[in-house]
Amino acid sequence: MSQLLTIEGVKGMSKSKTADRAGDLYSAARENPYVQRLIEDEELRENLRDAFESAKGAYGRATGNGKGAVKAVTSDKKVQKEMRKAAENLQEATERLRKPPKRKSRLGRLILLGIAATVLALIISEDARKTVLDALFGAEEEFEYTSTTSINGS
Repeated sequence: MSQLLTIEGVKGMSKSKTADRAGDLYSAARENPYVQRLIEDEELRENLRDAFESAKGAYGRATGNGKGAVKAVTSDKKVQKEMRKAAENLQEATERLRKPPKRKSRLGRLILLGIAATVLALIISEDARKTVLDALFGAEEEFEYTSTTSINGS
């Protein structure tokens, strides 16, 4: 069971004990599926960042105008817009967390690798080129041409 470190707890501990505790907290955080998803999912991080910025802007506008926070939230359209934007971004982040992460398709990579290998084989091997050309256009017929005209015109 991991416990949160407090300032008082850090002061009384030796450095090695603090480092061990920090390492335990780090490993516990890395095993958390939500933390893993946050590390791997760029769109999730972007949604959370946008929500934070919108909420920060709304808070700054609501507290910095001198009217009072309640009046600013109820009457200031810009504060309402920023709060709406923050709520939408948080909702998108929540939806991304609830959906399972997208799996990368290995089939596409496999097909691309197969095409690249085929092209490389055709470039390198003359026999492979002949086989493919024969399959596409039919076997090449060999024939001898004999002229019916003579060189001296007689």
